Order: sequence, then C-alpha cells, then structure tokens
Amino acid sequence: MTGTTSLENITLAVFDVDGILTSGQLLFLPNGQEIKQFNTLDGLGLKLLMEAGIETAIITGRSSPQVERRSKSLGINYLYQGREDKLVALEELWSSTSHNALTTAYIGDDLPDLPAIRHCAFGASVPNGHNFVRLHADWCSTRRGGEGAAREFCEHILAAQGKLEQLHAKYL
Repeated sequence: MTGTTSLENITLAVFDVDGILTSGQLLFLPNGQEIKQFNTLDGLGLKLLMEAGIETAIITGRSSPQVERRSKSLGINYLYQGREDKLVALEELWSSTSHNALTTAYIGDDLPDLPAIRHCAFGASVPNGHNFVRLHADWCSTRRGGEGAAREFCEHILAAQGKLEQLHAKYL
C-alpha cells in the first residue's frame, strides 16, 4: 500500500523510538538503568504536527519509563511500548480510532518497522536505517535518527499540507 495516498490526507503520524526519536544506541548505567537521549528539534516537530491537527503515536519494541515520560511531556496521543509486532499494534490503533492506513504516515529504521511502513499511506525511514527498510520506504530524511530526522518528517508532512509556513510565521 506504500505511497498510495498523498500527504494531504495524513491525520496520524507514527514514530518508532530507537533509531528515530533517539540515535538507536542503547546506553546503560552500571546499575542497569537505561538512558535515552531525545532531540528537542524532534519534540517541537511533534508539537507542530499536533497544533496542525495531526495526531501522533509512538510504537516501540522496547519499554522504558523514559519513553513514557517523553510521550507525556509532548502530549503524544497514543503510546504502544514493548511491541515488536508494529503492524499489529498499528492495526489495533486503527481499530480503536478514526484513523486508517490511508491517513497514516509512519517512520521507522529497522526490519520490525517495515510491515508498518509498507501498510501506511506514507512510509519513511532515515539515512542510518537498515538498507532494506530504506529501499521500501517512500521517503528518507536527510537527518539521522536522533538528530532531527523526526522533525524533518513532521515538517515534510506539514509542508505537503500547506501548513508549515503558517506554523513557522508565528515565530517571526
């Protein structure tokens, strides 16, 4: 289904975490506590999407309190953690909301993301994502995961919908 609908119809943007909202590196303290580093550029991008009326979701294969905290601080609409079956999680989200494959954009970087990327209207990846995933994506950001790629994805959607200039103008 990849690429069958224009970005103008997107009402839901879905993000993987490791490799998209973070660099994908796993950092652990000596006590075993995991550390995740998020990029503020990405955070504002997600907020701009929501301000424009586009709902947001995170579907991630790992579970961590840091992702829950980041999701709450940004006002993410839907959070699915511990889900390697990303397409199944996405289908669950669709069944409980008004969103569907034709109104969803998804960005991921590795093989577990690929079924979701291929079943959404717009599937995206990042330059440091797996080659096979990038091959099947509709679009690839110029920025790497964890370094503003999610922001670029958000602004790509907003620009296609003719909303980006107006959102930027409020900062002038």
